[in-house]
Amino acid sequence: MIKNTFLKFSTHKKIFTIALPMMLSNISVPLLGLVDTAVIGHLPESYYLAGVAVGSMVVTLLFWMLVFLRMSTTGLVAQAYGANDFQQVLRLLLQSILIALVLASLLLLLQTPLSSLFFHFIEGSEQVLLYGKQYFDIRIWSAPAALLNMVVLGWLLGMQNAKVPMFLLIISNAVNIALSLLFVVGFEWGVAGVAWASLLADYIALICGLLVIMKMIQPFYNVGDFIKLLKQLLNLHSLRAFIALNRDIFIRTLCVQVTYAFMTMQGVKLGDDVVSANSVLMHFLLLISFSMDGLAYAAEALVGKNMGHRCLSKLKDAVHVTLFWAFIFSLMQSLLFYFYGQWIINQITSINSIQVEANSYLPWLILIPLTSMLGFVFDGVFIGMTRAKEMRNSMIISLCLVYFPVWFIFSAQGNHALWIAMNAFMAARGVTLLWIYLQLNKKNKLIV
Repeated sequence: MIKNTFLKFSTHKKIFTIALPMMLSNISVPLLGLVDTAVIGHLPESYYLAGVAVGSMVVTLLFWMLVFLRMSTTGLVAQAYGANDFQQVLRLLLQSILIALVLASLLLLLQTPLSSLFFHFIEGSEQVLLYGKQYFDIRIWSAPAALLNMVVLGWLLGMQNAKVPMFLLIISNAVNIALSLLFVVGFEWGVAGVAWASLLADYIALICGLLVIMKMIQPFYNVGDFIKLLKQLLNLHSLRAFIALNRDIFIRTLCVQVTYAFMTMQGVKLGDDVVSANSVLMHFLLLISFSMDGLAYAAEALVGKNMGHRCLSKLKDAVHVTLFWAFIFSLMQSLLFYFYGQWIINQITSINSIQVEANSYLPWLILIPLTSMLGFVFDGVFIGMTRAKEMRNSMIISLCLVYFPVWFIFSAQGNHALWIAMNAFMAARGVTLLWIYLQLNKKNKLIV
């Protein structure tokens, strides 16, 4: 059965029709981070880079705790698209936009207490906290655009459209890179320049995305359709399932962000050079995650579509082929880091102490593509099946029973303990989701 799956060229083609554009565009995201880090990393003191790392960590934590806006939208829209329910497709778009705007408004209203809360728990030098807050105070104003961009991306992927998201991400990151160089190198705005560049790029991407969506839906809907659907949005009963799905994905995402935040805060305690080195290495992790997310997005879209079609065989085909290519790309990434990791680190920063620190932890980064492979793929599978409860439980187990215990056991090893725990966490989330998937398949409950 599985052997026949790999002989189906159409399945491979469907995977790469979505995965390849998203992988190419997603790689531009860590590339942007590398450029930002390289620009700041060549300033004379390490606390500039550490400040960006801390400020970016806080903003990323806030925004990516709300990434359920993209995930839930992709899974639900893909299922509606597979069932040819275009009224549901539009309703889901409007629901997601409404929730994104409400959440963005809350972030802006609560930005001062949120900043005080997060930075209260961060132990760092006065300069690191100063520049971290400076970054946060500017970047938080991109909240409306950042959250709505998640909705745009999720909706387009659910509609099996990966080319438009590719162009949107490339445009956003190209603008961001250009503005970072202009503001930091040209205008000498320092940390503030990096933050302003990211903020403006988010809004430019949003404008482009909304224009594309308006053009896509125009032939299918009229004013009456919108008015009818807007009235439905005011009915809390119709939002119940949507909110429940988002709640579980939120908890799942919170667990992921806790690991990243914990690593940054523990790194701060170990000194500016350590947190700066971790910031450099986190761009490797972003490169892994954003490239592998291309395959996860393909799994989301195709599994969701086949759920809507009620086609179990094609759903399994999508899972098997995605796993195959995930292993290939993971192996390629590990080899890339093994042979060129030290060279990449030296290009990112010219500060010798940070280079030495980062190179000492590089072996753990070489392992992560392989330990994280299953987690990325099955995240996509379970989002496509809209089984957020299982994802939530897997993450809680991986965080509480694996990540923190492993870190505690090896805590005497300093920063090495953080990277050992990260590898263990990545492996645990994949293994638990694989086990759940196999149990559902055994009980014939993949499609219910």
